[in-house]
Amino acid sequence: MENNVIILAGGQGKRMKTNMPKALCNVIGEPMLEWVLTACENAELDDICVVKGYEGQQIEDYLAQRKSKAKICTVMQEERLGTGHAVMQAADFLKAHAEGNTLILCGDAPFIDAETIKGALELHTEKDCGVTVVTSRVENPTGYGRIIRTEDGISGIVEHKDCTPMQLAITEINSGCYWFKTADLLEVLFDIKPENAQGEYYLTDCIELLIAKGKKADAFISANPHVALGANDRRGLLALNDIARYEIIGKWLDEGIEFCCTDGVSIGNNVTIGHGTKIHSGVILRGNTTIGENCNIGNNCIIENTTVGNGVNLNNVQAYESVIEDDVKIGPYVQLRPNSHIKKGAKIGDFVEIKNSTIGEYTAVAHLTYIGDSDVGSNVNFGCGVVTVNYNGDKKFRTVIEDNAFIGCNTNLVAPVRVGKGAYTAAGSTITTDIPDNALAIERGRETIKEGYAEKKLKARTEKFEAIHGKSEEK
Repeated sequence: MENNVIILAGGQGKRMKTNMPKALCNVIGEPMLEWVLTACENAELDDICVVKGYEGQQIEDYLAQRKSKAKICTVMQEERLGTGHAVMQAADFLKAHAEGNTLILCGDAPFIDAETIKGALELHTEKDCGVTVVTSRVENPTGYGRIIRTEDGISGIVEHKDCTPMQLAITEINSGCYWFKTADLLEVLFDIKPENAQGEYYLTDCIELLIAKGKKADAFISANPHVALGANDRRGLLALNDIARYEIIGKWLDEGIEFCCTDGVSIGNNVTIGHGTKIHSGVILRGNTTIGENCNIGNNCIIENTTVGNGVNLNNVQAYESVIEDDVKIGPYVQLRPNSHIKKGAKIGDFVEIKNSTIGEYTAVAHLTYIGDSDVGSNVNFGCGVVTVNYNGDKKFRTVIEDNAFIGCNTNLVAPVRVGKGAYTAAGSTITTDIPDNALAIERGRETIKEGYAEKKLKARTEKFEAIHGKSEEK
């Protein structure tokens, strides 16, 4: 049996006041659509159709750059005429999977989870349902459709505005997520009519049609209290971000992760953190980031799509698409740009930028240094103010620094250039040719001293200062 997914992501979200599809609005740094896709992949569903609409090319562009586990295709909904109409656009996809079950999800309801998806499918198949609705019990069901239960399933969904006083007391609500037996869905999908004030085709009408045909309908109550939540405006989106932030922090607290202070802390849905790690205030962990065990992630770090080893100490570090191995110490005020690899035991000090470079084991880059497009060996020492000059205005070139080299303060290494093993550059040198192993390279202009020159050159400046502040006493 082939199970599959249709994700409805065609909405504009006018009240968001953005030029992107609503499903691409972010929750904790990831589009809401990404949360839904991740839940599907975690539930081992690997055949997905995304229904796009408003600014559909942006959906295509996002999916094209995504590293997807599942096979994902898209269809276009030219007019937004309701959820049922959106599913109609995927008719060919449904027909190609007619022997299985179809999960229908909203791309702007980010909190669907793999456990709910799997649990609902289990109920759906065990009871041989034509449709299974994912539901949630909430304290305040205002605005949501109520689930009308029977002894052996459900008899339908009643929208809030149509509820009787007794039905208004029901706290089980429709989440907008459904498992359909695909063949049964195809049997009724094109029978639904836009007979409502909005003139739209509602997917929920399929449930009534299936029940009328004698198909079984049931509901799975999710243990996730947020499964039905979405957002229609920026206030609602902020509320989703707050919920996600606290839920994720809570999950990691339960795993034994220490948070010194949660002010400004934001941890993405796909981040993993090892035992014994401590997170300080202002830390943002995004994308597919992995933090090892016994790390100290200091104030105001931003770590995105980066792998961090065990025993790492970071302080005011921004790291993007990089690798940091065990026992590394970095910061404060350091940026690791994409494709940087910091090997075991290295130390990176304040005001350092590293880009597309490898820093070898136990190498020290103390402060005020730029290393770009470079391959640096182990036990190398960088003095203050070193620059690897990698760009000539047209092309970029690499610098190679071999093991045990010593790079003196204010050295400029003009790529392409190689510094040999154990080589030494004198402070203030600009190096343009390769340095042999164990050699010293010095490149400085000859120092010339002109007696009395400064006194004449600076006379006006000195007299101006003395007129304002008085002549300094001679000692």
